[in-house]
Amino acid sequence: MASQYPTVPSPAADATTLTPFKYSNRVLLKTLLERADQRPELIGQRVVIGGWVKSSQEVKKSSPITSSLHGDKKADESKTKDVTCVEIIQSKIPLIRSILEAFGGSGGCKKNESVTPKPTPPQPSTVYLMVTDGSSVASLQVVVDSSLAPPSKLRPTGTCILVEGFLKKPSAKGKRVIELEADRILHIGTVDPDKYPLSKKRLPLDMLRGFSHFRPRTTTVASVMRIRSAVSFATHSFFEHHAFFDVQVPIITTSNYEGFGKMFSVISLEQKADKEKLNTIDEIEGINLETVKAAVREKSNLVENLKRSDSNREALVAAVQDLNKTNELASQLEARGKMKSASSFKADKIDSSEEFFSCQTYLTASGGLHLETYACALGNVYSFGPRFQADKTDSSKQAAEMWMVEAEMAFAQLEDSMRCAMDLLKYLCKWVCENCSEDMNFVAKRIDNACVSRLQQTVSGPSEIVSYRDVIDILRKVTDKNFETNIQWGVSLTTEHLSYLADNVFKKPVMIYNYPKEAKPFFLRVNDDMRTVAAFDLVVPKVGVIVSGSQNEERLDMIISRIKELGLPREKYEWYLDLRRHGTVKHSGFTLRFDLLILFITGLTNVRDVIPFPRSHGKIMN
Repeated sequence: MASQYPTVPSPAADATTLTPFKYSNRVLLKTLLERADQRPELIGQRVVIGGWVKSSQEVKKSSPITSSLHGDKKADESKTKDVTCVEIIQSKIPLIRSILEAFGGSGGCKKNESVTPKPTPPQPSTVYLMVTDGSSVASLQVVVDSSLAPPSKLRPTGTCILVEGFLKKPSAKGKRVIELEADRILHIGTVDPDKYPLSKKRLPLDMLRGFSHFRPRTTTVASVMRIRSAVSFATHSFFEHHAFFDVQVPIITTSNYEGFGKMFSVISLEQKADKEKLNTIDEIEGINLETVKAAVREKSNLVENLKRSDSNREALVAAVQDLNKTNELASQLEARGKMKSASSFKADKIDSSEEFFSCQTYLTASGGLHLETYACALGNVYSFGPRFQADKTDSSKQAAEMWMVEAEMAFAQLEDSMRCAMDLLKYLCKWVCENCSEDMNFVAKRIDNACVSRLQQTVSGPSEIVSYRDVIDILRKVTDKNFETNIQWGVSLTTEHLSYLADNVFKKPVMIYNYPKEAKPFFLRVNDDMRTVAAFDLVVPKVGVIVSGSQNEERLDMIISRIKELGLPREKYEWYLDLRRHGTVKHSGFTLRFDLLILFITGLTNVRDVIPFPRSHGKIMN
């Protein structure tokens, strides 16, 4: 099908020609603005661009009379010489008519004749639009003459435009080195300023969360999402470069992971609807159907009598409404009887055999256990996807749906996993510094002026590696702060403890390893001291733990002992135990909390501001 938009010349024809986006025949502003100051050959090129208006200004053009008053006198005189006598008389007619009217004359018109004034045409103007298409932080100034479109349609913030024109140098000096003078408008997506939420300048991030369908149009959220996209790409690049295979683990699982908090239960909508119907019907238990039918008959007779009598209309209306309600109650009672006789399950209990799955299922909180099965076949594997926790705490570092990067390596021990996790963090931070400089400069200016230096320090500087035992000793010696949780062996380190270590003690990423086994899940490898397990956490400033990893237990007897010790249902983990029965191998891995990594990179403080569509307790928009 032929494109509805004009064709931009192919870059093959001229090496200096801008390359349009392949699938919409428009030039991305990123390619246009990145090096416009270094590419003078762009001036004069004809392009099509599209985007959304961020700001605008309308400048009225001078009228012809004003121009002649302030123009060149010689030019005016030359024009006067060419004017004929007839034209002079015609131009003076309005003046003659005004003089006659002043002396009581009609000027050739009747006194009582009503003269409808002609509508004054709008004064010509030029509209200057700052347009962004989301491909970069920078915006392009687009100059549009009012003859092409009404300025009132173009100017509101959020208006979408697709225009064609020539690139030129800006008429006024400033930061901009190039602008587009439009001569064709191909599309206008209008906006109602009174209803469009982004019409107000600088809405706080917490208010923007209420408009998740519009907030990516803001510069801040757009920059964060471009950074997020780059880090996602870099994550896959890292694992591809180090011979990992990408494996998609299930989102629906039967494993109720210990140590991952509350999980979401999965239930089919059909059976849930049946249960709700039964619960509704049970609310009218104890009402006899025959009694209600007798009441219907009595009220029907009353309505008939009122219709035949001369009673007032209000009494009849009230009687009809009462009859309708009684009929509705009778219908519900009849439906209850039919459902009770046809259904094989009780109202207060769902028969699992009637469910979609034959056993209880959950939204996965971790894909680590499933990933192990592929590590024991493919060697090095990773997964990147959403994980779910039904945590009702209102934490700035937690959401119901968060994305995780999980990796698992066969023939690898705890030290290997720790080294791989740190290499990944350094790789991603370096990638952002090298490939997202414009967005990071904006983030440094708008959000956190130390974000770039923090990333550079992470890339170049060594991380601190300490054991859990050493951390306890360090925190016990702290005198300038009182922690809410007492520091003693065996306690889980809280966010308060970890933040203090990264922000105040080490002031850089710190890796803590060998935790007490009581503080970690059952499947972690027990160390020789029988008190600790081979686990680690990578803690970074301003955020806390962004990576958790471990060497998992490969010994069948030890993992069975841990399952029994914690009182877990062994039958649910028989498939997991099979990996230890058949071809067991030492293996280790880690989980990177992707959303928290974006917090660390950008300096934002609430994870909901770096998730495209955040879900948290009681809050879901679309």
